[in-house]
Amino acid sequence: MPRKVDAAKKRSTQIVPVVGMTESVEAELLQVMKKLGIVRSESYNKLGSISHWNLDWKKAYPEVRSFRTPESLGLPSKLMEWTVSDVAKAITAQQAACADAVIKKIYKRFPGKDKQKTRKELCKQLKTLAFLDNPLLHRMIRKEYQRGHSWVGNQIVYQQGGYKCQRLSRNTYQIELAGLKRGKRNKVLVRSNRQIKGQIRLIYNQLLQRFEIHFLVDHGTVEIPAKRRSIGVDKGYTEALYDSDGQAHGKNLGRVATNKSDRICSKNRNRGKLWALHRKLEKLDPAKSARILKNNLTRKAENRRYRKNQSELTAIIGAASKSLFNGESLKVFAVREAWPTALDLTQPIRNKRQSKAMSRKLNSWMKGVMRDSLQKWANWTGSVVTEVQPSYTSQVDSVTGTLLGKRSGDNFTRFDGVVLQADHNAAQNILDRGTDKDISRYMNKTEVQAVLLRRTARFLKGMGLSLADAVELGWIG
Repeated sequence: MPRKVDAAKKRSTQIVPVVGMTESVEAELLQVMKKLGIVRSESYNKLGSISHWNLDWKKAYPEVRSFRTPESLGLPSKLMEWTVSDVAKAITAQQAACADAVIKKIYKRFPGKDKQKTRKELCKQLKTLAFLDNPLLHRMIRKEYQRGHSWVGNQIVYQQGGYKCQRLSRNTYQIELAGLKRGKRNKVLVRSNRQIKGQIRLIYNQLLQRFEIHFLVDHGTVEIPAKRRSIGVDKGYTEALYDSDGQAHGKNLGRVATNKSDRICSKNRNRGKLWALHRKLEKLDPAKSARILKNNLTRKAENRRYRKNQSELTAIIGAASKSLFNGESLKVFAVREAWPTALDLTQPIRNKRQSKAMSRKLNSWMKGVMRDSLQKWANWTGSVVTEVQPSYTSQVDSVTGTLLGKRSGDNFTRFDGVVLQADHNAAQNILDRGTDKDISRYMNKTEVQAVLLRRTARFLKGMGLSLADAVELGWIG
């Protein structure tokens, strides 16, 4: 009997602008946001402690209402309840991220198959407050878990019953939002290409000076096959992604990121000179100093240009992720952290200026966006992304699985002189690492090195050589 084929939902968050509202409605919405900011802050302070670890978000509202009632702020009970539930869900996600980091530390502290039972017991205790009685776990969580605080005072969460959406024209909708007075709703006009439904979030974007509505869009489902094809992915700087099939995705990433970084560096150097001139003229010529400050040292145009650059990088990474999956359900092996593969960033750093330039370019390399984009397209295609241990994936020869060979820029030279594409070689190693029983995800670099050296020694023994011979021959760097 064939295995059952599952299905995954294709979802994304859409942002639509508010294009029309009266001054009174705007004033009331800002007032509600300010009051809900107090609720959000106090909810984080109350529910963010370890004593509320693994709290069900459905039980969060009674906890907060015990010390803060909606009447004290002049808020409707539902608006406050929806905000508290939103905070509780965010805290739950933060606790899950903390638990993941603690599990990683547990695997590092108790490695090997003989300590598997200990690891399993400690991971089980993380799901409840039982870890409070374990000094080791309690200390790990105290060190890793940062108690949440919130200064967000620019958003309102509405559930389906808190608003009504009516279509006025092809791309214009009128939304009636629940307000402070019972029976009176605030009407706003939004520009959207689809009906707005489900939970929405009204946010005042302070950077763009406008109101926006964020809501979840369901694009249907995708069937998940019983067996997925496995593929390894290397994250890079010159190209966003390089897969184990030898295909590069997002080839312009390095060029765009470097141009952006160089432009910002050049502009900031010139701005530094203008700041010095402005400070020098403050006493000598106050009028000219004020003109320089007003006309040459504001951030409005630069912020707009920066957002445009970031959008361009995000678009390249998104297109690369889409190209990688190509609508197919895959089992993707990738690394959480990686290093850029651009030739100019892999050469030895000889002076401080080159070091600063490298750091500047690394700041433009959007590793977090790349990881989120991979996960988004994996969800859309019913794929699975598995993170593997990244150590030595760029230094191992993918053909032999040993440390015999050297990487230089975009080339990897094997011990026999054959040259491989470095990113393709790394992607192959990442694919092999995904099914490697000797190297687990949470092993440290020293343990991985020991495993690879043993494999290299066995390979050399078959050739009648030793590790010392390989070093003398220049096969091991």
